[in-house]
Amino acid sequence: MKITSICCLGAGYVGGPTMAMIAAKCPDIDVTVADMNEARIAAWNSDELPVYEPGLDEVVASAIGRNLHFTTEIRESLAKADLIFVSVGTPTKSYGIGAGRAADLRYIEGAARLIAEVSTGHKIIVEKSTIPVKTASAIKTILSANSSEDATFEVLSNPEFLAEGTAIEDLQEPDRILIGGEITVSGNAAVEALASIYSRWVPRERIITTNLWSSELSKLVANAFLAQRISSINSISALCEATGADVDEVARAIGTDSRIGPKFLKASVGFGGSCFQKDLLNLVYLCESFGLPHVAEYWRQVVHLNDWQKTRFVEQIVRTLFNTVNGKRIAILGFAFKKDTNDTRESAAIQVCRDLLREHAHVVVYDPQVSAEQMCSDLIAAGVSEALLDSNFDVVDSPYTAAEHAHALATLTEWDEFRELDLEQIHSLMLKPAFVFDGRAILPLEKLKALGFEPFMIGKGG
Repeated sequence: MKITSICCLGAGYVGGPTMAMIAAKCPDIDVTVADMNEARIAAWNSDELPVYEPGLDEVVASAIGRNLHFTTEIRESLAKADLIFVSVGTPTKSYGIGAGRAADLRYIEGAARLIAEVSTGHKIIVEKSTIPVKTASAIKTILSANSSEDATFEVLSNPEFLAEGTAIEDLQEPDRILIGGEITVSGNAAVEALASIYSRWVPRERIITTNLWSSELSKLVANAFLAQRISSINSISALCEATGADVDEVARAIGTDSRIGPKFLKASVGFGGSCFQKDLLNLVYLCESFGLPHVAEYWRQVVHLNDWQKTRFVEQIVRTLFNTVNGKRIAILGFAFKKDTNDTRESAAIQVCRDLLREHAHVVVYDPQVSAEQMCSDLIAAGVSEALLDSNFDVVDSPYTAAEHAHALATLTEWDEFRELDLEQIHSLMLKPAFVFDGRAILPLEKLKALGFEPFMIGKGG
């Protein structure tokens, strides 16, 4: 089956960049990204994209207006497409059965019903959203029950493995492209049609094909394993602080073991982002649903350890500042969950700022990409009252402004610019003793000491 027209339902962090790359690499294929959010679509069609990602502007600019389109005309875009990517949200349920663990699939179901309603002829439907294993069966059932007689479908799983901050690099040269489909003649043909698109720029040996269920489960397991490594090294960071060891030295020593490897062994205040916690909790729920309580508890502990690391960081600040931060100015550097993104979902900064505010600290935040509106929205969603934000929370446009008259400074995102700070100036601006809490271990510890700071750094003992 030759693909000439693609529609992606969902213009978020996955849909927008992925479709931009496909359009850039496949100029003969018409690629449309459809979303009901008018403001988001308007942003994609402007010079201020809704997603901050290094290199994304150039990729979008190379194809928009040629074969890349962003629109709110969802029905028309779905109807004309040969291949449809479903890239809608699958948040963790906040209500009912499975609340706090299971994925909320209402947007997936809604997408399937809409596709069935507008479709004629043969279409390939591609799950791009992160979903529980066996969701493809539900999509197929909805499609077959609600479509016209002349409509036929093949459902594929093609999970994304993008790391925010390096998404364009990951799309240009992915470790692998995973495509799952039914092991039938038509299923194999659909897999080949999708694989032929990626093979325009991805070597064939990196395109892995599996059955549907293996593909769906692989995304959850991949994120669970990565999150597990972070929680593992963070647990050791606490032991390093207690014993005088250096967590970076420990990580380097074990990372040289080829059986372990060096990646995802950087201790920090905790992992965040849209995927790790959500996918871990989904995996926990799946294990419980299939009668595997011991497996569920194993993965639940990865989440618990991550939450504990953030709590431990706040407790360290409070204890060090003479057991009270009431009325004290705490400068926070970074609110995004990692550098080179404006995404704040599950950012460690949310919990740290929330807990400091609940201790009646005056929290002042600087982040080069996250807006004040986004920070306030995240903190309100985390349970901080608007009254407390109005009285005790400020967003500033410079790390030096944040440091003025601060009792303490804490780094929560590893932005490159924080590595280049004029620490002597920072010290002169702060109240004394000038406490620094480096939640990303990016500042020069010995220089901090030499300048007169009182530093605490994740995983550094002694």
